[in-house]
Amino acid sequence: MSNSVLIIGLLVLMALAYQVGLFKSRRYSTHPKQGRMHSRPQYHALLLAFWCVVPALFVVVLWGIIEPSILEEIAYAELAGHAKILSEIDQIRYRQFAYALVNGQSLHGTPPEGYTSAAAHISKLQHWATIIKVVLMMSLVAIGGFAVMRRMSAQFKARVYVEKIARIGLMVCSGIAILTTVGIVFSMLSETLKFFTFVSPTDFFFGTRWNPAFNSSDAGHGEYGLLPLLWGTFMVSIIAMLVAVPLGLLIAVYLTEYAPDWFRTTSKSVIEVLAGIPTIVYGVFAITFIGPWLHELGMLLGLQVRAASALTAGLVMGIMIIPFVSSLSDDVISQVPRALRDASSGLGATSRETICRVVLPAAMPGIVAAFLLAISRAIGETMIVVLAAGNSPKFHTNPLDAISTVTVSIVNQLTGDTDFAGPQSLVAFALGLTLLVITLCLNIVALFVVRKYREVYE
Repeated sequence: MSNSVLIIGLLVLMALAYQVGLFKSRRYSTHPKQGRMHSRPQYHALLLAFWCVVPALFVVVLWGIIEPSILEEIAYAELAGHAKILSEIDQIRYRQFAYALVNGQSLHGTPPEGYTSAAAHISKLQHWATIIKVVLMMSLVAIGGFAVMRRMSAQFKARVYVEKIARIGLMVCSGIAILTTVGIVFSMLSETLKFFTFVSPTDFFFGTRWNPAFNSSDAGHGEYGLLPLLWGTFMVSIIAMLVAVPLGLLIAVYLTEYAPDWFRTTSKSVIEVLAGIPTIVYGVFAITFIGPWLHELGMLLGLQVRAASALTAGLVMGIMIIPFVSSLSDDVISQVPRALRDASSGLGATSRETICRVVLPAAMPGIVAAFLLAISRAIGETMIVVLAAGNSPKFHTNPLDAISTVTVSIVNQLTGDTDFAGPQSLVAFALGLTLLVITLCLNIVALFVVRKYREVYE
């Protein structure tokens, strides 16, 4: 019996337990001898459904994680027991056969000696493991349901227990998010420290040449200067913000202050569709349409414009960020109290003067925060710059020429058959950690701006 079938069965059981708890608690609420109920029937039903299903669901998930590893070790031990001496290649091969045996995958190659008996043994173990798992689940369901049903009464404080469970669940989710972030940071930091055993941090952070052509026989080859990549990243981001900020802000102002309700609802939905388009689609659009169009336009004007350039990537990235800027700015502007607009109009100000001198200054902290978050989004963009920036890690101020960014270099260093024992691949972690620090700083600045300059209107 697969775990998916068990999970579906538990969900059906949860619905049934909820209905049973609802029915029984409502009987207590109408019983004259029970008195006034402490909690509503819904809380009793939720508590019964939780204790009937969640412990059993936890067993299913934990069992699904542990069981394959244990069975793979048993299968490997049985397969390897028929061989006297195992080379490193044979160990890998036996591991693959053990994994295929446990997970029911097709075999590649001739099965080793003893495979048939090992398969029969593993099949028997899986059968008994399934029986034990189902029995354990049903026992937990029965114990949990009996414990809640036994305590259920009009005076039972079901609401208190449900709220406590919800609070613990929220704390666990928050902890998982925090621990995930910490794990990502520490994993990148450890690999970055390995990279700095090959390359000096000074050469990395202040170097002006990027040429990671590392030769394992000569550790002196390869240049890993970060500054050209940072310059390319900021150049593309600046072009993107020059496109997204004015257009996004003007769209937000128009939709909030001038557009009728029907047009605002329709237009905002259409604009936000742009945010749901995959970035790879934007990258293909940039390299197949925007890039050639800019090249032909440059030829008409007597300029040398490359199809893959900082301008191409920046323009398309700006188009992608427009919904982000306009949506956040729209939300901020709409939160400005109507009383301020009415007071400005009452003093004789026009609509333009009210927007420029009252509404936008009042919403400026939130708008600035939206711009900074949009910059973070632009700096971390990958697929558009991979396809449209041109991958030329050089210092220049010409946006019509190709350029490279941090994200492009990360993709290049991790593409293909990579060996994480040398700086050519480890540098990707140093670049990723640098990018993480930059975006973190921008987010901190955005939060500081909002908290310092927020005005409270009563």
